[in-house]
Amino acid sequence: METHKKRIGFWMDSIESIKPHKDTSFALMLAAQELGHEIVYLPKHGLCLDHGDAKGIMQEVRVTDGIAENFAVLGDPVKVLLTTLDIVVIRVDPPFDSEYLYGTHILERAKNLGIQVVNDPQAIRDCNEKLFATEFSELMPKTVVSSKHEDIRTFQKMQGDIILKPLDGMGGSGIFRITADGLNLGAVLETLSPNESRLVMAQEYRPEIIDGDRRVLVLHGKPIPHVLARFPSQGETRGNLAAGGRGVTMPISDREREIAKAVGPALRERGLLFVGLDVIGGHLTEINVTSPTCVREIDAQAGTTIGQNFFEALFDE
Repeated sequence: METHKKRIGFWMDSIESIKPHKDTSFALMLAAQELGHEIVYLPKHGLCLDHGDAKGIMQEVRVTDGIAENFAVLGDPVKVLLTTLDIVVIRVDPPFDSEYLYGTHILERAKNLGIQVVNDPQAIRDCNEKLFATEFSELMPKTVVSSKHEDIRTFQKMQGDIILKPLDGMGGSGIFRITADGLNLGAVLETLSPNESRLVMAQEYRPEIIDGDRRVLVLHGKPIPHVLARFPSQGETRGNLAAGGRGVTMPISDREREIAKAVGPALRERGLLFVGLDVIGGHLTEINVTSPTCVREIDAQAGTTIGQNFFEALFDE
């Protein structure tokens, strides 16, 4: 089926700072360009409202794969209506702070005028990447969320070895492991929830992390057939690539398909069409909805074309 040329904007962090060989936003831009669509860069801090009209600073961009410099050639910046675009792809990284929140409101203004925004801005606001997973608690490790230190201490005494993490982190930042002896639990709680002022997620530690923290990409509610198993580096608990983990592509397991099948309909219903599930030892730990990664690594190792598959499915709907 022939697809008409679309004008696709990518709302993202500074394009000059990305590493194209491993950046999923770059992979999506490259895929859209290879499919013959026009791609536009929307800098994170370039959105605005002008007498109620949603506008953004836009730069036409041409991307080239396989080079370290000049991989993105940008046109002159112009401030125009977001409705000059057909699609906006949200690729701004967490943390989900107030500026991120305001940006999604502006993008929702454009969505209400008929522009397709992926992932849906309201769904991104509603679905914190840690808390959203608890809607599927039967798929998760044992988990509690509380700002109260005594709640976390009680959980640790019951579970022994646990993981603690903030609700707004990314790339493994702010994640701590507390072993069965409880050593340093007080200091960690003071760091993550000073004066019991911030909610913290506590999960049972899954020793299967040695087999990889596995990223399952779900496109339009369905998983792709390969996952990226991220193995912690020596002396680390975290498998995140940003924390020094090593990524190896593997076929998706039956259990991971089962998890994706359970979660997929809810994702699609909410307009979360490009999502990354984190799975350790057959247990769902997080649902990444803001700017899921690992496309470049899977494509390079498995010969897939995830970005093209995503846009082709998007345009066929």
